[in-house]
Amino acid sequence: MVLLEFAMAPAGQGESMSRQVARIVDLIDRSGVPYQLTPMGTILEGDWEQVMGVVTDCFRALQSDCPRISMNMKVDYRAGTDSRLRSKIDAVEGHVGRKLRT
Repeated sequence: MVLLEFAMAPAGQGESMSRQVARIVDLIDRSGVPYQLTPMGTILEGDWEQVMGVVTDCFRALQSDCPRISMNMKVDYRAGTDSRLRSKIDAVEGHVGRKLRT
């Protein structure tokens, strides 16, 4: 199972990117892939083909009207496990001994 965190930013589109980010998040939400939205990016969970497919779809959506796109991406693969979006946080909270603001 793969956890993939990414952020895409179109260059030359002005100071605010919320309109373009909304397009991407809509695609992510409609994909059916489990995800967590953060202020600095989005974390996807699934098999390699699923998560890379979503990233590709997001890139293509921006590419249609954004001549330059910057992207940061980080991937963590672990065989045989799922639900890591929540279980990784649960494990840390267990060590801390309380719920954290996540």
